[in-house]
Amino acid sequence: MDNNPDLLIVVPARGGSKRLPGKNLMQMQGKPLIRWTLEAALDSQVSELIVVTSDDDAILAEGARSGVRTLKRPALLATDTASTFDVLIHVLDTLAEEGVRPKKLMLLQPTSPLREAVGIREAVQLMEDSQASSVISVCLCEHSPLWSNVLGAGGSMADFLRPELLNRRSQDLPDYYRLNGSIYLAKTEDFVREKGFFMANSVAYVMAAEQSIDIDNRIDFKICEALMAERVK
Repeated sequence: MDNNPDLLIVVPARGGSKRLPGKNLMQMQGKPLIRWTLEAALDSQVSELIVVTSDDDAILAEGARSGVRTLKRPALLATDTASTFDVLIHVLDTLAEEGVRPKKLMLLQPTSPLREAVGIREAVQLMEDSQASSVISVCLCEHSPLWSNVLGAGGSMADFLRPELLNRRSQDLPDYYRLNGSIYLAKTEDFVREKGFFMANSVAYVMAAEQSIDIDNRIDFKICEALMAERVK
């Protein structure tokens, strides 16, 4: 292995999940959920160094079956309060002990199974073309946040909308984008220094809504499953 590979891809997958227990190994169209992300990463052919980090032996075994490297994370990094940054630093530190220091780092969460190999390649190309320090995937908001607000006492909607928004059509409002959790990419040195993927020289990789569902609960899973069924027909 090259001691300074261009890109490291990390797929983090805890065994536990309060909202949807065991979600990373749940079957979706005949495959464990995590395998959709691993296959997209492999098919993209942008990196020969793909690492699954998990506290769960069954997840690690699935990673090994897919032909990628696996790393058992300590219990300290498998709690609900453990940060993704600390998990990624653990992977980087482990590789550094072996003399392997990747130039760029990509995070692919297994809860975004609708992401495709072409999207991974395009994100990498976007970084090169834009000379950005990081690339973060987003999608168009389903509903304008301008139509959102907190409720007053007793559910009051007094002043819920600003006066200039009253009677305006949704198509007349500016476009807003949201994080979709699908692709995070950064130069490793910048990621470590900034303690995350967000930095001054970040650019957005815009993805379609049908590729942007991040599975957090059973409803998300069902929607992804239906969309995946259309794709694999």
